[in-house]
Amino acid sequence: MDEHKGRFGGVEPICRVLTMHDCKIAPSTYYAHHQRQAAQSARTVRDSELKELIQHVYDTNYRVYGARKIWRELNRQGVTVARCTVERLMRALGIAGAVRGRRVITTLPGGQADRAPDLADRDFVAGTPNRCWVADFTHVKTWAGVVYVAFVVDTFSRRIVGWSAATVKETVFVLDALEMAIWQRDRDQHPVQPGELIHHSDAGSQYTSFRLAEHLDAAGIAVSIGSVGDAYDCQSFRTGSRKDRVVPAEAV
Repeated sequence: MDEHKGRFGGVEPICRVLTMHDCKIAPSTYYAHHQRQAAQSARTVRDSELKELIQHVYDTNYRVYGARKIWRELNRQGVTVARCTVERLMRALGIAGAVRGRRVITTLPGGQADRAPDLADRDFVAGTPNRCWVADFTHVKTWAGVVYVAFVVDTFSRRIVGWSAATVKETVFVLDALEMAIWQRDRDQHPVQPGELIHHSDAGSQYTSFRLAEHLDAAGIAVSIGSVGDAYDCQSFRTGSRKDRVVPAEAV
């Protein structure tokens, strides 16, 4: 109607023609609608102002802030706004905060019915080297992805005698850490003696695998597996206090 009112002499003639074709539109209806469009509601004005502020906070914080942090920052700046309003306007702007990656689970219980007993029983004090090794692995988040790091620690000196890194948490990289530990001890002239060493780990599938068990058996190393779901097993060694003792330099 705005497009043709100048051509047909105003709004009223157009409304009369539309009425003749059973499309009744009163001129007052047009003017009321036009007035509503011209005068924005208070909420629309407020939303426009808040959108600019939200976008500014979002951009100045490297586009990682979510609704909660933006809401708190606006209130710190003296802008009183509800959190739900920030969430609504962020959806309208098409922006969202950075989402952290999923929690990486390292320990997956093995499916073996019979597994090795717990020979360490949380007693991680050894009088000499090569009596008890504790094995575990963790993950490190990098820009390229997640990297898994396996390590073997001699509980006598708490020295990492073997380690390995990989992008997949398979038995082979745990086995690589063990082989490095055996090689390292042999190079340091402290070779592993069959029947004297305990290899302790959690009940993860990598450590309960037949492949690792066969390798330990061939080296004469006793297998020790901690209790399932016990968060304090290997952690009690990593965070426990050391007894005061003199450790030979060659064993450190």
